[in-house]
Amino acid sequence: METKTKKPKLLKINGLRWWIIGLVCLATIINYIDRSALAIMWPDISSDLGMDKNDYALILNVFLVAYAIGQSVSGKMFDKIGTRLGFVVSITVWGLATALHALARSVLTFSFFRVLLGLGEAGNWPGAVKSNAEWFPVKERALAQGIFNSGAAMGSIVAPPLIAVVWVAIGWQMTFVLLGVLGLIWVIPWLIFNKALPAKHSWITDEERDHILSGMQQKEKAADKPGLSMPAILSHRESWAVLASRFFIEPIWWLFVGWMPIYLADVYGFDVKEIGLMAWVPYVGAALGSLAGGYYSGRLMINGASIDKARKQTILIGCIIMFLGMAATILYGNTAIKFVAIVAVVLFGFQFVISNIQTIPSDLFSGKSVGSLAGLGGTVGIFSVIIMNFLVPVITENYSYTPIFIMIAVFVPLGYLSITFFAKEIKSVD
Repeated sequence: METKTKKPKLLKINGLRWWIIGLVCLATIINYIDRSALAIMWPDISSDLGMDKNDYALILNVFLVAYAIGQSVSGKMFDKIGTRLGFVVSITVWGLATALHALARSVLTFSFFRVLLGLGEAGNWPGAVKSNAEWFPVKERALAQGIFNSGAAMGSIVAPPLIAVVWVAIGWQMTFVLLGVLGLIWVIPWLIFNKALPAKHSWITDEERDHILSGMQQKEKAADKPGLSMPAILSHRESWAVLASRFFIEPIWWLFVGWMPIYLADVYGFDVKEIGLMAWVPYVGAALGSLAGGYYSGRLMINGASIDKARKQTILIGCIIMFLGMAATILYGNTAIKFVAIVAVVLFGFQFVISNIQTIPSDLFSGKSVGSLAGLGGTVGIFSVIIMNFLVPVITENYSYTPIFIMIAVFVPLGYLSITFFAKEIKSVD
């Protein structure tokens, strides 16, 4: 008598999309720990190697040029090879680049390794936007983007105390090596969990698959639809809303990421340990802003608001918070404690805004065009930051940081107005 063999029960994971965004968030934490290391350890590195603030500005801008170019290149790469392999390429490159910083002994060698770091780290952003478009229905994407962006804040929270402790124990060279290894380890769970898209993933439940696919716009269900060329993408007026808004908004984040440790050292005489104790505080506000901005716009849509209304209303609120925070930085930030507390408010507003701006490419276009527009938006934003970084050492040496803060404050309303001017209505254009 024949006996029937039971088929093995397939593994199913409830909420698989949250595991995926969790891994992307973790990659972003590693990303920000790696990029923050140079600024946090700069007082020690510059003392060891005889460098000054102008050398730092040059190294930072070399990184940003590579990062800007890498945004567009990696956006196309993610559209071509997919998010699974795209993230593997990006994080492997930046992990190795971080470790190689241990060998740097001059502006030239630091700049070379920062180029590699910038090219690798750039992929994290268009990759995340594309991954969220694949794994989340429209109404959850800003929240998913907020979770991803909170990784930037959490990385900035963890980086100062973590790097300060490791630096005390093993010095700046071995600190770079240890940080580089973190990214390479991340690749293992990413390849295990993200083995297919939702429609074909064997671990996803039927309910979650239906939830994701039913919540997509019709244009996104044609997964094999070829992406648009860049001229075709830019022929749509709405695309320029992404580019212009990121040009004005991006420098706000990077001013504090790139220069706050230097500011604390210049203005208050902080050393590496003191920077480690203080520089993480503003990013608590940033983490809360990431989640709040994504949640708020998602709730608006659940309650019946259009994509256009939800995005613009959320961005307006965040811009008001940012502008008031920048004004307070100028008027009241006269002690270290007051300064970092006010910056926490500014970064809350920034992240409240940026998770929605970064989601707009997936509101406008389908899968194989999303990464391209997101990547170009990142490139444009970083070139604005590069201009700012050239101005910071010149202006601060002759005047103070106040003119920089005023310039950034003016950028805030310009960022919001650029969205309302170019995107009369945020909706699918293809």
